[in-house]
Amino acid sequence: MTFFLKARAAAVLLVSATLAQQGTSSPIGVFESHQDLGITPKTGSIEFDSASGEYRVTGGGANVWGTEDALHLAWKRISGDVRITADVRFIGAGAVAHRKAVLMVRQDLTPASAYADVALHGDGLTSLQFRSTAGGETREIRSAINGPVRISIKRRGNQFTINVGKPGKPDETLTPAGPQTVDLSDPVYIAIGVCSHDANVLETAVFSNVQIDQGPRARTPARYRSSITVYDTKTKSTSVVYSADELIEAPNWSRDGKFLLVNSNGNLYRLPVNGATPAKLEKIELGNGFRCNNDHDFTRDGKRLAFSASTPTSRQSQVFLANADGSGVKLMTPAAPSYFHGWSPDGKWLAFVGRRDNKYDLYRVAVTGGDEQRLTSKGAYDDGPEYSPDGKWIYFNSNRSGGWDIWRIPPEGAGPQDGQAKRVTSDELEDWFPHFSPNEKWMVMLSFPKGTAGHDDKMNGMMLRMMRAPGEKLKSTKIQVLSTFFGGQGTINVNSWSPDSKKFAYVVYAPLTAR
Repeated sequence: MTFFLKARAAAVLLVSATLAQQGTSSPIGVFESHQDLGITPKTGSIEFDSASGEYRVTGGGANVWGTEDALHLAWKRISGDVRITADVRFIGAGAVAHRKAVLMVRQDLTPASAYADVALHGDGLTSLQFRSTAGGETREIRSAINGPVRISIKRRGNQFTINVGKPGKPDETLTPAGPQTVDLSDPVYIAIGVCSHDANVLETAVFSNVQIDQGPRARTPARYRSSITVYDTKTKSTSVVYSADELIEAPNWSRDGKFLLVNSNGNLYRLPVNGATPAKLEKIELGNGFRCNNDHDFTRDGKRLAFSASTPTSRQSQVFLANADGSGVKLMTPAAPSYFHGWSPDGKWLAFVGRRDNKYDLYRVAVTGGDEQRLTSKGAYDDGPEYSPDGKWIYFNSNRSGGWDIWRIPPEGAGPQDGQAKRVTSDELEDWFPHFSPNEKWMVMLSFPKGTAGHDDKMNGMMLRMMRAPGEKLKSTKIQVLSTFFGGQGTINVNSWSPDSKKFAYVVYAPLTAR
């Protein structure tokens, strides 16, 4: 036994010594290389025990937070969906409670890179941290579990989810947090790393049972029961028209009122709502390779369909135009990512959200084709553009005022310095996705609890609120709370009013216990 321990220690020392001689270009275990990132006055290091498969990472740096990061990390370049999982433990009491051990997916190896990670802090706090754009501020979604041992982060498309819990458990049985959308272009860097939180000291964590799954093996989405619900504005009552233990999103009413258009598992479906027999999802055939997201809707006359999807040639979302039955698909936005949100009443324009130069703004494109036209330029993040039924305005949600509020602009754009952008809502809730009734009387919006950073999570306390449609001149208007429920991303995205303006559809979610 003594000889075995000495031999194992010698193997670890040999790996460490070799890395020290070769510098940051040396592969280590499953990773391509390792290095200090950002400002690290004390040099970090890594040891890999090939016998046990453990990585002992020592790092400095002031933080993985704010607009720049500083840590020691081991990394590997990959493309596509990925999940990285590890059991993690810190060595010693630590100088600072907020030292961090992270599993990370980064756009690049610059300190200000966009990224998402699962960060285990020295005091047990665990969170999904993310920086949506290079040089932007880091935000987080905190896990309800304190002091987990086993942690993972999963990338599916550009949605990131963390799972945390006890060692020895499969990833799908751990407690999730997220998802959070962070748009990263392939290839990305997956990494393990340590930050001391005090640049003048070094801290160490051991990562064991490290597992990297790519492609289909990485795809274990959070499980929900989806209840497609209809709200009747006259009776102020709700009814569930369809429920299933799978993720279904974003109902739109057909223009004849006979079915709802929804998306699930990358496909579009019709859901009949007027039949006497139990409704069933009927797939719309778009052709091979489209993975649709929750942005889709028909023209006012019901003859054409716009939708957003990724494809084998673009992992990021683009906007497409098709006939109502799914035939004749045509790409409308070569630039990506782009997300459709609204038809002009005359059917001549598509309004969409696009990320250009690491910033989300509003755009439009003519259905006849041509270059995209920018509509806004000054907001921190603009989303959800929808034309008013009379075509005089485009309403949207933006955090340009600090929190998320509804704004509007003329259909031709906000003008120089967005001077014609006007704020419509201004209370403490976070308002998204304004939707107008066809009779022009009402505006429904999805409201997140105060302080919610984005719209990618699902949570309790979601509200559907309704107000009188604003007139030519904006004035203070009472906002009614129609329903409070568990929901969020996928509840409503593009307009979901019935053609007679008496009802609208949305999705209520219920988390399912892992089996």
